Amino acid sequence: MPDEFDTCETWPFECLRCLHVWEEEFVVRHLSDAYGNEGDIWLSSGVPVQPPWSDACCPACGANRVTWFPSGYPTRGPEPEPERVPAPPGRVPAPRPERTRLPGRLPGSLPGRLLVALGVPLALFVGFELYANSLAAAHH
Repeated sequence: MPDEFDTCETWPFECLRCLHVWEEEFVVRHLSDAYGNEGDIWLSSGVPVQPPWSDACCPACGANRVTWFPSGYPTRGPEPEPERVPAPPGRVPAPRPERTRLPGRLPGSLPGRLLVALGVPLALFVGFELYANSLAAAHH
């Protein structure tokens, strides 16, 4: 005799790129036939979808580097606000300028590497030319 029942599961996800945390609700339709074969159909908003562990995409940044936690796993809450310590009397802290950086790049890594990649060969070439010219001038 075929058997069918549904369960509702909430799965928490975390993006490994932007650290966005979210939850998605799924309905899991558990099926079995008269021969004892069992199967599950995962539904999201009534539409069949892949199981949560197979194809997740971050809704914030679109990355596919997503980790998931089984239903009922406690997710971390919002990051706590950093503790503010008052400045000592008579001293006013200077405002810190905000730094912006491109995602996926370490601050200062590209210009330093670019200078080395272009500067070292150029310095070697100029040094060799000066040396060769000084030898040629000495022989004349």
